[in-house]
Amino acid sequence: MDAIKRVWKRLLLATVLLATGCASVAQIDFNALFGTSSPQKRVENALLNDQFVQQAEFVHKEVEPILNSRCVVCHACYDAPCQLKMTSSEGIERGASKEKVYQGTRLVAATPNRLFVDAFTPETWRQRGFYPMLNERNQTPEANTQASVLARMLTLKQMHPLPEDKILDKRFDFSLDRVQQCASLEEMDKYEQSQPFAGMPYGLPALNANEHQVLMHWLEQGAPLPFAPSLAPEFITEITHWEQFLNGDSLKSQLSARYIYEHLFAFHLYFESLNQPNAQPLFFELVRSRTPPGQALDIIASRRPFDDPKVERVYYRFRPYRATIVDKTHIPYALNIGLLHDWQQWFIDADYSVTQLPSYQPSIAANPFEAFIQIPAGARYRFMLNRAQDTIMGFIKGPVCRGQVALNVINDRFWVYFVTPDYMDDADFRTFYHSQIENLRMPAEEESTALAVTWVKYAAKQGKYMRARNQFLNEKFKNGQHLTIDGLWDGDDDNDNASLTVFRHFDNATVVKGLVGEPPKTAWIIDYALLERIHYLLVAGFDVYGNYGHQLLTRLYMDFLRMEGESNFLTLLPQEERRKQFSDWYQGAGTQLTAFIAGDINTFNQSTGVLYYSDDLKGELYQKLGQKVAKVQPNRYQIENSNLQANSKALLQALGRLKGTQATLLPELTMIMVEPEKAGKAEVFTLVRNSAHRNISSLFNEASNREPAKDDVTLVHGLLGSYPEAFWLVKEQDLPKIVAAVEQMQTEKDYEALLDVAAVRRSDPTFWAFSDKLNQIFFDNHPIESGWLDYNRLQNR
Repeated sequence: MDAIKRVWKRLLLATVLLATGCASVAQIDFNALFGTSSPQKRVENALLNDQFVQQAEFVHKEVEPILNSRCVVCHACYDAPCQLKMTSSEGIERGASKEKVYQGTRLVAATPNRLFVDAFTPETWRQRGFYPMLNERNQTPEANTQASVLARMLTLKQMHPLPEDKILDKRFDFSLDRVQQCASLEEMDKYEQSQPFAGMPYGLPALNANEHQVLMHWLEQGAPLPFAPSLAPEFITEITHWEQFLNGDSLKSQLSARYIYEHLFAFHLYFESLNQPNAQPLFFELVRSRTPPGQALDIIASRRPFDDPKVERVYYRFRPYRATIVDKTHIPYALNIGLLHDWQQWFIDADYSVTQLPSYQPSIAANPFEAFIQIPAGARYRFMLNRAQDTIMGFIKGPVCRGQVALNVINDRFWVYFVTPDYMDDADFRTFYHSQIENLRMPAEEESTALAVTWVKYAAKQGKYMRARNQFLNEKFKNGQHLTIDGLWDGDDDNDNASLTVFRHFDNATVVKGLVGEPPKTAWIIDYALLERIHYLLVAGFDVYGNYGHQLLTRLYMDFLRMEGESNFLTLLPQEERRKQFSDWYQGAGTQLTAFIAGDINTFNQSTGVLYYSDDLKGELYQKLGQKVAKVQPNRYQIENSNLQANSKALLQALGRLKGTQATLLPELTMIMVEPEKAGKAEVFTLVRNSAHRNISSLFNEASNREPAKDDVTLVHGLLGSYPEAFWLVKEQDLPKIVAAVEQMQTEKDYEALLDVAAVRRSDPTFWAFSDKLNQIFFDNHPIESGWLDYNRLQNR
């Protein structure tokens, strides 16, 4: 009863404050009422207040699930509104900032503000411009709610729930580049008056009474945040074992560990032998420390993993990943005895020597072909190829979150194959790559404040590399030694990373194992040099805090890498077909790009060694490549995996054949939950729109190259992608009329009518119940790979 009275008291106070107008509210002197603000007050209260410890179970069982399911789904990573990351205690304590991370026009690199890296205490974050969301004044129940931005945001939502409209009006701005209203406590009065419908969760239904009461009770008690639990002995044993391998004293061990770290720093590592069945594992990060194993971590906070650590000896250490797992940044990487054996074989037992460690000078450290020249290229390639999906996922699903800089340079769906690592054991190939170190330099060596005009330098180097490479291949495969499908990796008959499908969803993307969907317009074949450059351009070498020049250089250079991968694929076609396909892929491309394609990309003139028997040469090539990797094709996303009735599967397959107008009207990602007509669990499908382009070489005006008439979709069983834009909830018996309605769509009004009967809009009162069920299905079906979905791109249609 007392708790209910407190809730009503707070609501009454909020009503009075909101009703009395800005002038009255502005007279509140928080310093006089609750004392001056100091982060140390919360810290001292946490250490001295026994309730913080006593309430640990309450926070873990009652509070955290609400924060994850209602707050984290929008507040995670760099694209969290106002940089408020609610995935961890540290993020909530850090608070929010008015500064935007995504500033594509800045001339000078910004100061990094990475959680767990650049600062570690609330006081330091305040010095960096972050303001608190929790009360940092006197720790009383009244102050803990009235002087808390978070509490007032939640109360504002209760006072002003969503209007009863299916499509929210112009008071709600859901654009990614909207002007953010990042109000500190002192600004909350004005915010509440000018933005009454901007309470949290923003543009979504309010918390229910119980959820709101739980959070307000938690806030009233001082918002105790969970302390990091100590590691169980078995984890300490595993960490000791792996850190011993990564911190050997020999030069060979130190160089190998540096290479491994620079490729795994963005991943979530877990010990496969300690993982419980059907449970999410405990994840770790690999970090650089000034201190050796056995001592407390002393993190080296560099912008990039290859920046100068400014210490005589770097140590590679495991740090528990303490934040909530969100799908958009989650790259799980299993550590097991087999992998350790491979690392030992590739990097330590291999017959090579290391005479000195490479410099950390940017011109060397940013060029892996020079920095790691002493490690056999075959070992480096096998390291990345063994977990190829993870390697590619690094740039698609890494901590950048919003990737249009890199992603508007790839097609909406394409297949990826890999050159066999056996080529890297060939002395001629090793010699060639050694000869190309200068031409393989990348923009990352310009660091985070770069001049865009230096693109000319890297364009020239790429041109030289491609001409040299084609000359080498022309010589290598002459006299009937044609490049054939035998030169592609088949996964060694047991590795399902041998083929991948990449989906682009405008400014985010997904990569999955296997050849998903119908044969695409384009495909890539990736060799060692291309795979390594993708990683060092877009993962190890990319700085989200970098300036305009750095980001532009990254985008322009990625053009070269895409065309290189496409060119590798086309070498398996007859020469005339190569020219035909390139002409189709680059319709309307500028004269500079056309000249580059003709002069540098297309100078491999050896005939293909692949025999063709039909007029559809590309289609036939896809069939042959499919046969090459057939033994390791996963079937995770096939509609046939569904337990729905046969006619329902046929209807869903028909939905996956949409083209043109019907496809264009759909959003990038639609997640569909189907409730079976007969007994059984609900099943989830994802409808992916693939946007067609005349070419994707336009930097600033992508829309001008769109070909909506050629848009199509891919429907998969299960969840695919991190950023849903629409949700459907469909009864199996209603599938016929839903599919018919989609097939008949011609206008935006038609799409709106479809949503009226199929969608769970962001304004729907049942939204959170649907969201909980959807995420739970994801967690249950894929406990290791799953993470919370992100709702920052949910449409309002």
